[in-house]
Amino acid sequence: TWDLAAAEWGTPPPVRHDRRLYAAGPSGLLTVVHEVPAAVETLLLIGHNPGLEDLVLALAGDGLDDTLEQVRTKFPTSAIAVMSWRGTAWRDLAPGTALLTSVTVPRGAKK
Repeated sequence: TWDLAAAEWGTPPPVRHDRRLYAAGPSGLLTVVHEVPAAVETLLLIGHNPGLEDLVLALAGDGLDDTLEQVRTKFPTSAIAVMSWRGTAWRDLAPGTALLTSVTVPRGAKK
């Protein structure tokens, strides 16, 4: 998945592959996120469902427009959830503390 996404950048951002992400549940995913250095300001987490969908729903205390309803209804393969959080250290990210700002499915809507 990352190789396909990285090909879209002229110079891809730094990457760290972590085997714990594969098929992890929300608590396992959050454990990995908590280990991200505080110097990292933006994080792209690539994982699988249902863990990733469950993590998004757990972290989102609120959402803009109908974003939460979109994720609750369907979070398909290749979906991207963008979240905002006001914390300063990833280890402090906790359920209900993020804002779900957008949900996108780059391959288009499934008919």
